[in-house]
Amino acid sequence: MDFDSKSEIKKKAFEVLKDGVKNRDSLFHTLTLSTFDGESIDSRVMVLREFNQKERRLRFHTDARSKKIKDLGISLISSVIGYDPVQKIQIRLKGFLKSSHKNKDTLAAWEKSQDISKKCYSVKDGSTSIISTPSSHDFHIKDVALEDGYENFSILYFYFNSLEFLYLQRSGHRRCKFEWSNGKLQSFWLVP
Repeated sequence: MDFDSKSEIKKKAFEVLKDGVKNRDSLFHTLTLSTFDGESIDSRVMVLREFNQKERRLRFHTDARSKKIKDLGISLISSVIGYDPVQKIQIRLKGFLKSSHKNKDTLAAWEKSQDISKKCYSVKDGSTSIISTPSSHDFHIKDVALEDGYENFSILYFYFNSLEFLYLQRSGHRRCKFEWSNGKLQSFWLVP
């Protein structure tokens, strides 16, 4: 790979994200998503479910009762970051989020989800709710009506307009930024 070529770097970034969707061993399978609630930034690790290169869109699944959904009412601006120390690659994305709930897209994603994933949306109360004891929310998968969880299932679409790629190497790091504005792409070398 030629890390002195911006086009090769962009191609590599997209390949890494595409691989992160299906490859559970990829460190880009679980990315860190950050949102802003008007006062502070919240970050959480989320599983990458889809990467659409043409639309520059990532898809994540979440609970409709979660704080990140509530944050969307305040600010759509968000960021995603991933790092793989073996590949020595970091990818930072900036953009905005849109949520999708109870429609054909969420139904299709729900139907493709494994039972173990569906159970997460069947818990009483929403994630990050304050509870008195953790055991009050324990349950066995056989005791849960999994399909009831669809009520709480949402999709988060992250659309990025900025991609920053960092590659670490002994002979000299490479850092490149790509920005899309009004349908046009600009790219810049950055000091690593």
